[in-house]
Amino acid sequence: MKKLSTAKGFTLIELVVVIVILGILAATAAPKFIDLTGDAKGATIEGLEAAVETATSLVHSKALIANETSGTSTLSINGGTDNVGIVDGWPNNAETTWGALLDIEAADFLSATDGTTGTDGRVVWYPTPNSGTLTAAEAVTAECYVSFIESTDSNTKPAIVSVTSGC
Repeated sequence: MKKLSTAKGFTLIELVVVIVILGILAATAAPKFIDLTGDAKGATIEGLEAAVETATSLVHSKALIANETSGTSTLSINGGTDNVGIVDGWPNNAETTWGALLDIEAADFLSATDGTTGTDGRVVWYPTPNSGTLTAAEAVTAECYVSFIESTDSNTKPAIVSVTSGC
């Protein structure tokens, strides 16, 4: 007598169920991995905020050493090749000040003192868009920027804020 062999493999229904489950998992997990551009822009903005914080602290330290803590003056940095504007011992809002301190390429970040972002006259840095143009006010509206608001006196640190929710 011949022994009947049992079939090995999966039925069509089992295969369809597995494919449907994998499709559902892929549909829920894929968006998390696809939007890496926003994460990269956000991380860059946070890195820029840290650079602005560090530069601000270093300029303030140098101003304290040079006893330049009141009024408007300049400090020599980078071995005397650049001058940084300071007000009450803190870096001021001039774009030339930040160009010297951070050495940011214009192609990577745009900077503007834009009254439309607020009456505070802050400097705003934001990623250069891939296409078209973007103003500082639009970057603030898009919520992907770093801003620097000048100190009000020698005892108050400038306000440095990064916003990455729209990156």
